[in-house]
Amino acid sequence: MKDNEARQVGRQIPITSDLDIVEARMAARTLAAKIGFTGANLVMIATAVSEVARNIVEYAKPGEVILSVIENGPRRGLEVVARDNGPGIPDVAQAMVDGYSTSRGLGLGLPGSRRLMDEFYVDSKAGKGTTVTMRKWVPEK
Repeated sequence: MKDNEARQVGRQIPITSDLDIVEARMAARTLAAKIGFTGANLVMIATAVSEVARNIVEYAKPGEVILSVIENGPRRGLEVVARDNGPGIPDVAQAMVDGYSTSRGLGLGLPGSRRLMDEFYVDSKAGKGTTVTMRKWVPEK
């Protein structure tokens, strides 16, 4: 977080099963709507949260998703931190390539989430887990 940004944690959701993915998606959409997101932006946020939460269930459970309202001057946004203590991602650059998957999935999870959000960071260490931090800023009117 940059020096001129403020954060207020809105919700912390443990992720261990498919039901938790649904809860994280709904909580993100609800919080995003409260701070001014509408329409397609709500769908993009909910989809990105679903993807990173699904990765936790698929590869690294348990984990958590933390939703926070962030402010940078007059800008407001939503920060989503998805973290786990799983095996980590051996090659983050490769994992960010469309179509790459270590399972039989489509390989759209991380790269798709990156496209849906305004900011996207992955920190992963083998044997220590992964933290994905995503941000979306409320569009100016």
